[in-house]
Amino acid sequence: MLNRLLPIAALLALAAFSWSGSDYYTGLAVKIMIYAIFALSLQLLVGGAGLVSLGHAAFFGIGAYVAALLSPESEAASLWWLLPAALLAAAAYAAVTGALALRTRGVYFIMVTLAFSQMAYYVFHDTKIGGGSDGIYLYFRPELSLGGWTPFDLGNAATFYFFVLACLALTWGFLALLRRSPFGAALTGIRINEQRMRAAGYSTYPYKLAAYVVGATLASLAGFLFALKDGFVTPELLAWEQSGLVLLMVILGGMGSLGGAVLGTVALVLLQELFQSQELFGDYARHWHLPLGIAIIALVALLPNGLAGLPAQWRERREARAAGAAAKQAEAGAPARKDAAAPARLPIQGEPHV
Repeated sequence: MLNRLLPIAALLALAAFSWSGSDYYTGLAVKIMIYAIFALSLQLLVGGAGLVSLGHAAFFGIGAYVAALLSPESEAASLWWLLPAALLAAAAYAAVTGALALRTRGVYFIMVTLAFSQMAYYVFHDTKIGGGSDGIYLYFRPELSLGGWTPFDLGNAATFYFFVLACLALTWGFLALLRRSPFGAALTGIRINEQRMRAAGYSTYPYKLAAYVVGATLASLAGFLFALKDGFVTPELLAWEQSGLVLLMVILGGMGSLGGAVLGTVALVLLQELFQSQELFGDYARHWHLPLGIAIIALVALLPNGLAGLPAQWRERREARAAGAAAKQAEAGAPARKDAAAPARLPIQGEPHV
């Protein structure tokens, strides 16, 4: 029951946070929510099917570039076709590359996904398709129109905030239902023991390919929202550093739950903002990568199950301490009970009889 109430409470808290009145903090919350969608999309692969990918940023960047390239410079595009175009472009690239990458396993799968991601990166970086290394601007956010009536304006900061929040809620709900479905159960079996799943009669390849395409589609949704947020897209969105960043979010939060992906996103984004703060660290803020790396190493070492596993870790420690205390009490009381239960001794010569 508590696991169901916590996501609802978090969404309500985020909705209330939109009235904080600070553009900086609401912008930071939007960034966290977008990256949370990105992390959730990778969690489906890593925590769901056991597929560790270092090329997930390709789909994030494709979603962003489709939003920028297909939007006219003089007016707003229609959200009805722009968003599906971004999702379908990433899904198509995932279907082609996944069909090849999933023929490999382990570290070879990691390297192949990295190679496909770098291919997409250099297409946008070294050609004029998206402005080359300088990137491309998105001048107008898309609009949603129904027969001339616009139910909401994404150009408004508050409206865009709730639109991103709705996308996060829908992504969470979709993945939660997917985990409880037979498809999700099959993915769990593949992650635990793929050979046994094959022996049980399952063809694991289609399941992994479907998960790969679904994860890519959700990642492109995050990239689409990121392009709308900043109004500017660069090839760095497809770089392997982005793939490593989102993988760190999943690992830091805990790979076994959806909440872990969100917690890891919150922690990593806030740590980045903390160590980049010149008000706190002055000129040392320019070297923020060093303390961030140290903090990540410390968190991973101290929390082997991630932030989501922290309550269980505390509970295990309390139970271990309680068991240790009970064992010490038993050892302290053992001699007394042994003496009390010792058999009566016959008196030796010279001792009086009692």
